[in-house]
Amino acid sequence: MPSLLTNIPWIVKILGTLTLILVLNRMLRNLIVSVLIGTLALAFLSGHPLETIFNIAWTRFSSADNIFLLVVIFQVICLSEQMSKTGTMKDLVQTVQGRLTKRGAFAALPAIIGFLPMPGGALFSAPLVADCDPSDSVSPLLKTKINYWFRHIWEYWWPLYPGILLAMDITGLKVWEFMLFGIPLSCFSCLAGYLFLLKKIKNDPPVSLHGQETPNPGRQSFFRLVLPIIVVIVVYLFIQIAFPRISGFNRYLPMFLGLIGAMLTLQIQRPLPRRIWKNFFLQKKTFVLIALVAMIRIYGAFIEARLPDGALLAGKIHAELDAFGIPVVVMIMVIPFISALASGLAIGFVGASFPVIISLLGENPEFTTLLSTTALAYSFGYIGMLLSPVHICLIVTNEYFHTRLFQSLRRLLAPVSLVLIGGIMLYLLLQAL
Repeated sequence: MPSLLTNIPWIVKILGTLTLILVLNRMLRNLIVSVLIGTLALAFLSGHPLETIFNIAWTRFSSADNIFLLVVIFQVICLSEQMSKTGTMKDLVQTVQGRLTKRGAFAALPAIIGFLPMPGGALFSAPLVADCDPSDSVSPLLKTKINYWFRHIWEYWWPLYPGILLAMDITGLKVWEFMLFGIPLSCFSCLAGYLFLLKKIKNDPPVSLHGQETPNPGRQSFFRLVLPIIVVIVVYLFIQIAFPRISGFNRYLPMFLGLIGAMLTLQIQRPLPRRIWKNFFLQKKTFVLIALVAMIRIYGAFIEARLPDGALLAGKIHAELDAFGIPVVVMIMVIPFISALASGLAIGFVGASFPVIISLLGENPEFTTLLSTTALAYSFGYIGMLLSPVHICLIVTNEYFHTRLFQSLRRLLAPVSLVLIGGIMLYLLLQAL
């Protein structure tokens, strides 16, 4: 039996555990249990002894990075609740609705939140999307897809995201060089979102607070309403530039401090009594969601951990593809895609696959070769991340709108295909230069 498991290709093992999570979640309707079983299956298939399995899980759970991530998720939920209870969220939605059509409001609100490199940020934008449809004329599944999709349209190039920063560090590309293909990929993403998602929404004209078709002149300024979000971005940027050691100590610490600043700003703008704050900290659904994120992070630890022979999973996949005689260009697409499916994080697939991808180019590759390869690898990796059943944003959006994970993934195949076509076109164009 052990020898039989050893002969199973690593690609099959990884995809098998992801499929197991999806199937179990559909059967049990309990994602925490499904991810737990999938994690144990991956650990068993990787050949880790029981003691090592426990050590890997505990090391990830108790790490400072993971603790801060869970705290940041908790802060995101609290800030979302704070904006809801103070009426800020309602005013923000109505202000956007007064300036944009219904379609435009559905896309703009998660896109605004998308400028925040916030783990689980789709949970923050989900209530905004829900408030855009007070009559419930749009299906929860379509709201799920729109919130999830437009929350991520900037992460192809926006330099606040850790995955972008790591990719630039590994490839040696500058910000403006990364934007040469990142911004076009964002454009393809917007086009795909419009064609396959937004067009399904009736394009009602802008409405005011009282349902009139002209904006209400008494409405609060947009700037004041998004000030807490601006505070997060400003604090994050300030710490990254002025105190880079803080980010070096913990990559979630700048976001943690930015969210504290946002909550204090909103409390000064619209104070809430202590009783309501207490309710924020005692909601059962909050702790269930945090437990789910923790479980997904532990699954990711087994993707990133060294195998009993000291090798990494990305290296094993590379070796398998090479042994099968797979062309280099296919490896550039497949390795990041599989890494992203398994990790559900941009920083995860970049860290696991990009060193392997860059090594395939040899020493001192030409600029156009490096740029085109990065464009192809990042686009396939990013789409793999969007389709990952362990992507935190997808999971929290499904939890919020009470939709099924498998349904959401299946309905995203059309828009992601258009983005992949865009990535391939950019690769061919840059290769031709």
